[in-house]
Amino acid sequence: MNMTRNILVTMMVVASGFCPACRPGNAPSETGAAAEVRAKAPAGTIVLSAEAQADGGIAVAPAKTAVLAGKIEAPGELEFNARRLAEVSARADGRIERVAAVVGDRVAAGQVLVEIYSREYLASQTEVLQAAARAARLRGDPEETTANAFLQAARRKLYPLGLEDKDIDALIAAGEIRPFLLVRAPFAGTIIEAPALAGAHVDLGGSLFKLADMSSLWACVHVFEKDLAGIRTGSDVLLRTQAFPDREFTGRLVLIGAVMEEKTRTVEGRVEVGNADGSLRAGMYVEAEISSGRERSALVVPAAALQEYLSRPVVFVKTGATTFVLRLVETGARTATEVEIKQGLAAEESVVTAGSFLIKSELLKSSLGD
Repeated sequence: MNMTRNILVTMMVVASGFCPACRPGNAPSETGAAAEVRAKAPAGTIVLSAEAQADGGIAVAPAKTAVLAGKIEAPGELEFNARRLAEVSARADGRIERVAAVVGDRVAAGQVLVEIYSREYLASQTEVLQAAARAARLRGDPEETTANAFLQAARRKLYPLGLEDKDIDALIAAGEIRPFLLVRAPFAGTIIEAPALAGAHVDLGGSLFKLADMSSLWACVHVFEKDLAGIRTGSDVLLRTQAFPDREFTGRLVLIGAVMEEKTRTVEGRVEVGNADGSLRAGMYVEAEISSGRERSALVVPAAALQEYLSRPVVFVKTGATTFVLRLVETGARTATEVEIKQGLAAEESVVTAGSFLIKSELLKSSLGD
């Protein structure tokens, strides 16, 4: 609290320094009402005539008390959605002949990632072709049932290698074995690891790629013990990142952990967040606002009133018909249209919602003229 007061005093002093025309001894040659207002105005006051306000498009609105939906804040970090994460491995021993994807590539579902020369694959194909030819020769023969059973057994050996019935039917129709086993992407995603190298030997189960579907991520958020009673699974969540400070990402709380972290006294929550445009990355830090059932009263102003000055959040308060002051504020919850003001402003004070550029310009001109 003391720190905030100190910052507020500092900001007012700075604002005063940026407005030498408002200090005794520096007033310009003015006459009439404007000169009188400027002379009597406290240090740090910006004076604009009614005509200047109209020309600058200045508009104001009162700070008001509103009932806000309860929000619980929790820090966290983004990670891959484990339900959309896959390790693509070799389904047979062999030699890698061609690698068709590298780290960072976005691949489609079913896209070929690597080709492997495998004796097991060649032998299994040969067995299917021989069984199919025998079944065709014995069609209508008493041995047909046995021949078809052998064919089905041979076909089943190709399933663990990643082939489907349509692939095996195409093999039989062509009547020729295929030289390389094709390894395909199980779903659309981004290659995040690619240890596969052309010419290298790979064992059954050997890792070839790690694939992540980045269209959906998880945010691992850390909910403090005191806030646990206010959250529940299914709650809406807003996420903000340092990388995209002007954007809000929406998600849903899908899991509340069962274990309390002893040192931090937090419980892990899992938020599922959409990432259709790929802006978010695993590893990013986030600030989460989790909706709760608790409502509260808060002082709010239109979102357009909030400005940044000297890297601090401020509003411009209209204190008279022609006078304005810069006010440092502490902000809280935000929506698309309103911002909560925790400190620095009182209800019914009028804040500038349009034309702030003109007031900033006045401060800048005063600074240059100092």
